[in-house]
Amino acid sequence: MDARERLIVGLDVPTVAEAEAKVRALGDSVLFYKIGYQLVFAGGLEFARELAQDGKKVFLDMKLLDIDNTVAKGVENIARMGMSMLTLHAYPKAMRAAVEAARGSGLCLLGVTVLTSMDKDDLAEAGYDCDPRTLVLRRAEQARAAGMGGIVCSAEEAAAVRKITGPDMAVVTPGIRPAGAEKGDQKRVMTPAEALRAGSSHLVVARPIVMADDPRAAAEAILAEMAGARAA
Repeated sequence: MDARERLIVGLDVPTVAEAEAKVRALGDSVLFYKIGYQLVFAGGLEFARELAQDGKKVFLDMKLLDIDNTVAKGVENIARMGMSMLTLHAYPKAMRAAVEAARGSGLCLLGVTVLTSMDKDDLAEAGYDCDPRTLVLRRAEQARAAGMGGIVCSAEEAAAVRKITGPDMAVVTPGIRPAGAEKGDQKRVMTPAEALRAGSSHLVVARPIVMADDPRAAAEAILAEMAGARAA
């Protein structure tokens, strides 16, 4: 697979105008974009439709979780928008409802296991009595059983998750930072090459690209590292 099919650029910017400017700056170097809460609540859903209509792939990062019927109806509409990927929290009932609702569409459903901004202390504070790795693997097994298209996890858990999911499910890893880049609010990170070698299929990169002085050059440097990792 072309590295551009594996690199997902997170449009974590406050306005659609800024997102449009980033997409123009990146040009044909980037094929896949992630749109999350920040942009969605600034008019980003219509922008997501426009990106899809222009031939780009869109990962809608909504992390859905609700009663089964509400999740299902949301997924049905998102599938009609032409989105390529959608996240929901990896709770078994929600995942089963989403899978049934997306059946027959091209929408890849991703189960969010444990946020990459969370560590063992954060999980304990939230009431979990296990470490992040244990919870990630439990949810990966549940996502596979539910028929999900993939998993979102830290690259640190990618190799172990890949053993559970097998070769066909997507393993999408945020918290990717090129060598020397600041971690920001991420606690479990890897470089692009390390993540691919660990078993990730798709890498989500936001700030190191969208906040760079030259976003296209930053993206192309990451793509070159990814291509080299796949060839190694």
